Amino acid sequence: MGEPRPPEGGVTTATPTETTPSSGGLGLGSAIALIIGNVVGTGIFLLPASLAAFGTVSLIAMVVVTIGAIAMAMVFGKLGERIPAGGGPYAYARSAFGEFAGFWNAWSFWLTAWIGNAAIAVAWVGYVQYFAQQVFGVNWNSVPAAIVIGLVGLWIPAVVNLMGARNMAAFQLVTTILKFAPLLFVGIIGLFFIQGANFGAFNATDGNWVGAISMAGAVALFIYSGVESVSIAAEKIRNPERNIGRASVIGVLACAVLYILSTVAVMGTVPHDRLVNSTAPFADALNNMFGGSAGGILMAACAIISGIGALNGWTMLVAEMPLAAAKDGMFPPVFGRVSRRGVPAAGILAGTVLTSVMLLVGYASENAFNTIVLLASFTTVIPYFFSAAAQIFWLATGGRLVDKRRLARDMIIAVVALLFAFWMAFGSGAEAVLGGTLMLLVGVPVYIWVKSKRGEYGPRDVRVS
Repeated sequence: MGEPRPPEGGVTTATPTETTPSSGGLGLGSAIALIIGNVVGTGIFLLPASLAAFGTVSLIAMVVVTIGAIAMAMVFGKLGERIPAGGGPYAYARSAFGEFAGFWNAWSFWLTAWIGNAAIAVAWVGYVQYFAQQVFGVNWNSVPAAIVIGLVGLWIPAVVNLMGARNMAAFQLVTTILKFAPLLFVGIIGLFFIQGANFGAFNATDGNWVGAISMAGAVALFIYSGVESVSIAAEKIRNPERNIGRASVIGVLACAVLYILSTVAVMGTVPHDRLVNSTAPFADALNNMFGGSAGGILMAACAIISGIGALNGWTMLVAEMPLAAAKDGMFPPVFGRVSRRGVPAAGILAGTVLTSVMLLVGYASENAFNTIVLLASFTTVIPYFFSAAAQIFWLATGGRLVDKRRLARDMIIAVVALLFAFWMAFGSGAEAVLGGTLMLLVGVPVYIWVKSKRGEYGPRDVRVS
């Protein structure tokens, strides 16, 4: 990096980092755990209450979002085979469309990662408060107490990540197992306790049902954030050409089954009016199913573990994307430095600080979770859109290896993923689109600053081998 200024009218050349060590630290099992651990955060533990506000039409939205998420996972798998490089969507967009598109995706995902962590923390706080009140009789339901709890939840994973990738992987595997089993229990056993009267109206909004599906879909999209996790951490994955695709699809399919079953079960066991205002819907569901409060306390404990696991994985990703971009000179150099433990410490610390600020902003709004989720959903679809577009680009041009026997199937999947991203951007709502767009535009001066520090002007010619 740090090329001198090219002669007038000339360009420098650069090849994105596309070599990945085959001895990466995470095997297929750990990669699947990373997907599930990042996708199944605390969002699912609060999701039934958030979706209940839209009515049972939100279940249709969940199915549509699930189809889009599976298509997106398959696209990431194929792109991982083509370009097994760290940074995932950043590397794909940069190779297909040039360096500014790559930067734009890196910046958008970076926003998504630390904004989304704030939403995870908000949902996590609700279950900590529930657990504290039920077990210890302590009332921590004030906003100041919630902020303190949320900040503690954000900085514990930061410390774990600063200790190194091996510790992070072990922590992620344990928390994934501890949270997946109880959610699946509610999703299966809860089906036997469903009462039709609990579901409420089909459309509980003031608008039409099409708009309700779009808004519910944008909220539901947040629970699938993380389908790109393995592609971003490609340099830490063993045999990435094979394992990125397998881990992405297996992980998302497992999450999809869990999400749909558990959401239906909770909506069917907790009366609609109560569910809309619940801060711990899974705990309420278990209490309604078996009586007493023991089941709810157990579920709250699982949600607490789940939240820490999700924050742990996303804290890694909030540093991995700028690390990959910084290696190619697209992010400030400080993000490209690694500590003696092999971790991008500056990225971890910067991301956690920004998440802490977003947590404060969220609690200043009327509905902290939905406000943050819709903003994160909009910034999420930018790298999703460009990744699907990159796959279509390679399939249409043949610029990368294309399996002609599967060309039609791969093209259909990519188009579905592209349309899915369009729909999700629309469903995020005007406020989230405006706020997200302004945050994306802030990245332009950063790009200019990085280019000027490197003594460059104009785009570099990115040639792929």
